[in-house]
Amino acid sequence: MKILRLPCDERDVRSLKAGDAVEIHGLVVTGRDALHKFFADGGAAPRELKGAALYHCGPVAVRDGGGWRIAAAGPTTSVRENVYEPRFIAGTGVRVIIGKGGMDDATHEAMKRCGCVYVQAVGGAAALAASCVKKVLKVDHLDDFGAAEACWHLDVAGLRGVVAMDANGGSLFREVRTKSAARMARLLKGAAAWKNS
Repeated sequence: MKILRLPCDERDVRSLKAGDAVEIHGLVVTGRDALHKFFADGGAAPRELKGAALYHCGPVAVRDGGGWRIAAAGPTTSVRENVYEPRFIAGTGVRVIIGKGGMDDATHEAMKRCGCVYVQAVGGAAALAASCVKKVLKVDHLDDFGAAEACWHLDVAGLRGVVAMDANGGSLFREVRTKSAARMARLLKGAAAWKNS
């Protein structure tokens, strides 16, 4: 398990390899469709994202005294942001993207160019992820976007995941696709041989 403290620099991120298990501590900012479109349309992304993590997450936030408490914080599917993400990475200086399902080749190229990794979070464990949120630091765009799409600034400790796309070109998703295609070809070849025997 590698410890990743945020904000971090490019050297820290480039030392991570696809397949590394990581435990994240520090600033994580949530952002989904509304934030990405807002940025694409010329709006300013949070300055705090530089060196920090962007979490594709629509957390369940509840009022707690004068502040907020995160009750659930599971990852959302990342592919929806593919159209925006390369420019977002380049424009914000974000070092880590957390989500589920991976992203496309154009986004991975931006990660390699800018020094950013994609961390696959565990789906179906929203309460466990929420338990890693130590404090809600602030929230942006709550009135504009609504709670699920708002930009929550979270101080996290011990949020775990696996580096699935690294800043050096490694991708667990690509490895799985390649191995699956080779296995399927062997199975089909075997089935054809059995049929013709």
